[in-house]
Parts: sequence; structure tokens; C-alpha cells
Amino acid sequence: MEFRVIRYFLAVAREENITKAAEKLHLTQPTLSRQLRELEEELGTELFVRGKRRTTLTEAGILFKTRAEEIMSLEERTRNEFAHLGEAVAGDVYIGCGETEAMRDVIKALAPVLRQYTDVHIHLVSGNGEQSLDYLERGLLDFALLCRSIPPENYCYIQLPYRDTWGLLLRKDNPLADKPGIRAVDLKKEPLIASAQLQSKNEIQRWMGDSMSLHVTATYNLAYNAAFLVEQGMGSMITYDGLFHCGTDYRPNLVFRPFIPAIHSGNFFVWKKEHTLSRAAEILKKRMEECFKKCLKGMIIER
Repeated sequence: MEFRVIRYFLAVAREENITKAAEKLHLTQPTLSRQLRELEEELGTELFVRGKRRTTLTEAGILFKTRAEEIMSLEERTRNEFAHLGEAVAGDVYIGCGETEAMRDVIKALAPVLRQYTDVHIHLVSGNGEQSLDYLERGLLDFALLCRSIPPENYCYIQLPYRDTWGLLLRKDNPLADKPGIRAVDLKKEPLIASAQLQSKNEIQRWMGDSMSLHVTATYNLAYNAAFLVEQGMGSMITYDGLFHCGTDYRPNLVFRPFIPAIHSGNFFVWKKEHTLSRAAEILKKRMEECFKKCLKGMIIER
């Protein structure tokens, strides 16, 4: 399978028309059609539904589009890294991150280096921890900031001093808002909006107890949009403190109440143990090590 053919496939997927895609690729329509047929034969499945006016993706085509975009992204990164090998420190560094105030510490640590090396560009890829680890494994990220009670195995990591506090984001008119904190029993009949990966949060499971089950009415990947569900009375959201400016003009009707007893998650800046980092990524890693060694609580450990 050639990169050239993958680009052809993505062009047709984008244009939804083989003739238009061929024009943009400066190919004849029969040549492009033949290349696509050969790709389908190589994969052993049809990628397109060829209609009179539109060419759309099959289920297999949708899956292949995701993989094709990842392949092309990795190919572009590889070209860029090798293009800068003989030059001053330059290049792109990709960091996966969830929603946490710990990101403020990361950016504060990296900012002086980024000002010094103006040809180093960072790209923040938002997503939950599972997505970030998946992207790390595929080589699509250099680093990830993970919020969890323990660091993942088989990764090098720096533990940051900031810890996230779990609790409930809810409307002011919810009776639970009158409490100073939320206990597990308070959630027994409460409609909840929870992270899609909540079931993997062992600290939450231990806090609830084995006999407790949650009434989850909706899930979210990132919390920002889920807060609109809370505003409309669709449920209360299990989330971290500090993500929302409750009681302000922007969120006047929302409050946050911490869990009792308190639950905290650590924050870990991680990278693959046997992955060769670019020069730019190595410089950023060294900066993180220097900053968080000084914090005493920061640790650079291999698991």
C-alpha cells in the first residue's frame, strides 16, 4: 500500500465525488477509479458506495479513513523530523491532555523553552486518558498528561505536584447544593452525567462501595460541553474541581461540591519507555524533569 494511493482515497472521501477528486489530484477519472479498485482488492473489501451523484464511504471505508488519516499524520511528522535533523532545534511536539488545572503547570514549565526555541511548535491534542495512551502507542503523540491515581505501566513518567479533586457539578436549585460535600449515599437516586471512562476510575469505585451503583443518564468525553446538560437540569456531573467558573456571569446557576471523604487523582506526564524522541521533544522532556525535580514531589520513574 503506497502513501500516494492513501492520499487518493482521502481525496475521494473528502470530495464525495471521484471526478472532482481526480481534477484536484490532476489525474484522469479512469486512472483514479482503477487505483481505488486496486486498493479495495488489496484490503479485501469495498470502501465506497458509488452512487450517480455521490460516492460515500462504506462501514469499512469509515474505519479505513480513520487509519489513513493516522498514517498520513505520522508520515508528515516523520518527514518534518528528518527535514530538521541537520538544523537548529526545530520541529513539532504533540502532547495529549485531558481537562485538568495541572496543564497550567506543564505550560508554565515549557514556556521559557518554547520562547527560546522559536522553531519548536507544540500541538495539544485534547482527549481522555484512554485516547491519549492509544495515541502514544500508535506514535501519534510524544507525551501525554494523564489524570489518575497511579501511573500506567511500561511508561516513563514525571509525577506533577498538582492533584485533582473529584466532586459533583450541579445546579444551585438542586437540594444537594445545600450540602458542604457529597457522600456516596447522596448519589443513590441522582441522575448523573459521567465520564465515558469512569468505570476504569478505581478511586471512584472504592469511594462508592461494592453495593452502590450509579444512575448514569449521559456520558461525556470532555467535560466542557457536558456542563450544558447540567445547566438544563438533565443531571449532575461527576468531574474535577476547578474546571468551571461556578457562580460567575458565565456559569451563574452552577456550583461544585467535593466528595466526602475526599477523592484525589494524581497527574502524570508520560512518554513511551522505548520510544526515540525527536531533539525538540527531548529538550521539552529535560525541561519538565528539571522543573519538577525542584518541586520535590515530582518523580522521574520507569515502570
